[in-house]
Amino acid sequence: MGKLDQSSEVLSKRDHLLVLDTLDDSFSLIPASPRLADFEIAIFFSGVSRVLGSGYNTRVDEAKSAAYSLKAYAGMEYGLYRDTRLRDVPPSVFAQYRCHLPAIFAQRADHYYSEMERVEKGIEAWRAGDLPTFGSLINESGHSSIHSWQTGSDELKAIYEAALTIDGIYGCRFSGAGFKGCCMALVDPAYKEHITAELTRLYLARFPQYNGLFSVHYCKSDDGVRIG
Repeated sequence: MGKLDQSSEVLSKRDHLLVLDTLDDSFSLIPASPRLADFEIAIFFSGVSRVLGSGYNTRVDEAKSAAYSLKAYAGMEYGLYRDTRLRDVPPSVFAQYRCHLPAIFAQRADHYYSEMERVEKGIEAWRAGDLPTFGSLINESGHSSIHSWQTGSDELKAIYEAALTIDGIYGCRFSGAGFKGCCMALVDPAYKEHITAELTRLYLARFPQYNGLFSVHYCKSDDGVRIG
């Protein structure tokens, strides 16, 4: 079982960015900059229930295989396969030996290393109150999920692609790995009616069978789970 969802549910704080390191469970909470524009979180439900099947596990194994291979090429100690992670391999090693990896392993590693870089840039953008840049990084993450990690159902890809064209959406990507379910986005609250109407129109034009199931929801950040 992963840590991300549970940690986010417990550790989050209203108007703060949660920065979590699942390797050692350390975390920090970065308050919103006074320069940060108003935003809300949008959830776009595709109408198809989320399924986390073998495709997710396959990609985890492919990323592990990339890490194991890179360690071997670089002469690093690599231990047991089950304990191997790309986190253990410096980006410079990947850059040097990427050409030796099978294409599919290289793609998985591309997603990992570019995602790590986006996280660092996202933290900087949040501190600076630069929501357009923060949203653009979310869009880039969505693109990498589709093209390098190669996940996403047709429905979620359609939502992501439509969101890129709609005013008022800072950034959009899959919620989780993209095996059906939802997309999430950061949006300008002033555009909520426009976003709902346009996204519903574009999505149902491609998937009319989800009329009555597709839905759009808005919320604000909040503190983590509380008792009482």
